[in-house]
Amino acid sequence: MKQGKVYLIGAGPGDEGLITIKAIEKIKTADVVVYDYLANKKFLEYAKKNAEIIYVGKMGGKHTLPQGEINKLIIDKAKKGKSIARLKGGDPFIFGRGGEEAEEIVEANIAFEVIPGVTAGVAAAAYAGIPLTHRDFTTTVAFITGHEDPAKDESNIYWDKISTGIGTLVFYMGIGNLEPNMKKLIEHGRIPDTPVALIRWGTTQNQETLVGTVKDIAEKAKQANFKAPAITVVGGVVSLRNKLRWFDKKPLFGRKVVVTRAREQASDFSDLLKEYGADVIEFPTIEIVSPKKWDEIDRAIKRLPKYDWAIFTSVNGVKYFTERLKKLDKDIRELKGIKICAIGPKTKQEIEAIGLRVDFMPKEYRAEGIIKGLGKIKDKNILLPRAEVAREILPEELIKKGAKVDVVIAYRTVKPKNKTDEIRELFKQGRVDVVTFTSSSTVANFLNMFKKGEGVEFLKNVKIASIGPITRDTAKGFNIETLIMPKKYTIPALADAIVEHFKQGEKSQ
Repeated sequence: MKQGKVYLIGAGPGDEGLITIKAIEKIKTADVVVYDYLANKKFLEYAKKNAEIIYVGKMGGKHTLPQGEINKLIIDKAKKGKSIARLKGGDPFIFGRGGEEAEEIVEANIAFEVIPGVTAGVAAAAYAGIPLTHRDFTTTVAFITGHEDPAKDESNIYWDKISTGIGTLVFYMGIGNLEPNMKKLIEHGRIPDTPVALIRWGTTQNQETLVGTVKDIAEKAKQANFKAPAITVVGGVVSLRNKLRWFDKKPLFGRKVVVTRAREQASDFSDLLKEYGADVIEFPTIEIVSPKKWDEIDRAIKRLPKYDWAIFTSVNGVKYFTERLKKLDKDIRELKGIKICAIGPKTKQEIEAIGLRVDFMPKEYRAEGIIKGLGKIKDKNILLPRAEVAREILPEELIKKGAKVDVVIAYRTVKPKNKTDEIRELFKQGRVDVVTFTSSSTVANFLNMFKKGEGVEFLKNVKIASIGPITRDTAKGFNIETLIMPKKYTIPALADAIVEHFKQGEKSQ
């Protein structure tokens, strides 16, 4: 049997973008992924389908598995020839007990590697606008455990040395011992007015920062009910926060935004919203799938030379149409001589990506504007590959103008099998700020995900952002009022409209 190998991986401080490329590579190939409480669950999506996923988290003193059993678990799996990705929050060798695990692995004569991660002490401070070193303040920094038992007869922390000998002190996991730790610093010579920052859930959209001084931060934390997990930064550099803070100044910071797009298309929208600081909850209400039968589109492809125009109303229409071309051993050369209309910049971009030139793109998705842009269409043959369920206005108007229209089903939108427990709880707790709808299907399917009347009730207490008038009107048909709608009906414009809405709200306060 081949020998297994263990990768001790630093999963970073929380922001999914702060994991290393090497870490992702090892998660992708691992047979077993063993992860901690502070490791972002998003990283589990990189694991291969047949990988064994094991949670061994520790939270507030509650251990899923004691450390000894975690070590045994890793070694047993490796002895069976498995590749183990041991995901640890932050960096495995900075208060991550990675050294202990590595010693046990070596004792068992098993190969291992350490993949360092961005530690919370560095990252959380940076996201709070606090540089740990600065030539005007200090050139020394120390990382210290914050949860050493204050009742111990003899401390492992040299308080007399660190209190005055180190410029910036970063305490890990020290909220429970905040008051005794600050007293120790004062007792050993630290100036009581030294600035202090507590940073909770650093680098995530739930980040909270509380600033005080060595003498008053414990009382401030008590009044604010400030809880773990958090780090404590002590030093003059904390005074730079007001000038250098950037993360929690983003326009959507702290706002929970629900994205209802199909999972495979949600990432672009989610990334835009995250860039603005939003806490994005992906709750896909549609799934894009192929037609039940390909008969219609196959017939259209066989007689492509007869068409004068092909109108693509979505990225999905382009994708499924070109995939079907390939399936029939054809390619884009079959579209030679056919004029191409793209409804929207994303669709245009998708068409151009496959090597076709777009002849016309309307300024907005209105039947009148589209028809006007097509020019003389009487007796012209028009191909319209689209979703199985779609509004009939465009083909009807084309036919009224004398065009011969073949509407063919290129794809279907179906309701995915989503678990609703988590998002239902968020709505009940009033923790959702915005729900976004990018098509009529997302509206109808969202409501169908819940019990009758429940979805509408949830949406009464949140802001609704619709991509355009068609989606807005669909929502209105369910007594759902749209508060945010962009002038340009695109995903980037919708993200911008959400930002502008909250900016205006802040100005009016």
